[in-house]
Amino acid sequence: MSGATEALASAILAAAVARGATIATAESCTGGLLAGALTDIPGSSAAFDRGFVTYSNAAKVAMLGVRPETLAAHGAVSEPVAAEMAEGARAAAGASLAVAVSGVAGPGGSDRKPEGRVCFALAMPGRPTWTGTVEFGPLGRAAVRAAAVTHALRLMRDALA
Repeated sequence: MSGATEALASAILAAAVARGATIATAESCTGGLLAGALTDIPGSSAAFDRGFVTYSNAAKVAMLGVRPETLAAHGAVSEPVAAEMAEGARAAAGASLAVAVSGVAGPGGSDRKPEGRVCFALAMPGRPTWTGTVEFGPLGRAAVRAAAVTHALRLMRDALA
């Protein structure tokens, strides 16, 4: 883990502990790297509750309650699916904050969903679920996944600020 990633994860966990907040993650293209970045920090169990790695559509439906209709209409790499992933993770964990990541890490992609497109969502009680998409571009699988983790950590840090 880079020093910047470690600093972000530490800041998130400190802010969550200070607020008495708990965190859950729902990941597809990052395959658990976001949860790993948070749990690399000693004492993370004071705020990190659980992470869901839902790589397949079936896992998204079974573990997070993503609606098959949403998947059929928008595809897994979409803001509506990311929103349902975050909301499902927050509900399943009873967490104060949940972040979701779904994207095309590569290699490959399509004209409709190019390599490097990653959709994010952030769910917190009493707020509408936030969604956004970042086009990281064809940086290569490892770089897209690392960039997605950093972006998700920044979203969490800002939400807890």
